[in-house]
Amino acid sequence: MSATSTYKTFLMHGTVSGNDTTWAKLIDIKDFPDLGGDPDLLETTTLSDAMKTFIMGIQNNEGMNFTANYDKSDYTALKALEGKTEKYAVWFGATVSGGVSTPTGTEGKFTFDGQLAVHVSGGSVNEVRNMAITIAPSTVIVES
Repeated sequence: MSATSTYKTFLMHGTVSGNDTTWAKLIDIKDFPDLGGDPDLLETTTLSDAMKTFIMGIQNNEGMNFTANYDKSDYTALKALEGKTEKYAVWFGATVSGGVSTPTGTEGKFTFDGQLAVHVSGGSVNEVRNMAITIAPSTVIVES
């Protein structure tokens, strides 16, 4: 069993043209959320059972929160996406050439549709300015 690092993890944005989707890195991120959640447990206990019993229900998923360094032009570009349902993905894996990472998704691609919101995060003395990105998923997250 091999483990992989979070190095070379990317938040991607998809642009649809006909039946094709073209993916581009949306912004460099500092963290990423769980790509799924625990399902609800539906209780099936009867009066004959000595303990509670359950079956799996619908999978939970919260708003997906990402953190990025604040940059005015990136912030403006993200603001332009607010209120629109767009295609997003988290990709693992990249090729590196000349110190530049190009996302490949060779270690995993997790795609979904959703609506994005962004705001500037609070800060204090001697910190990097950050912005918080939240994407409300409107489809199931699919590994492709």
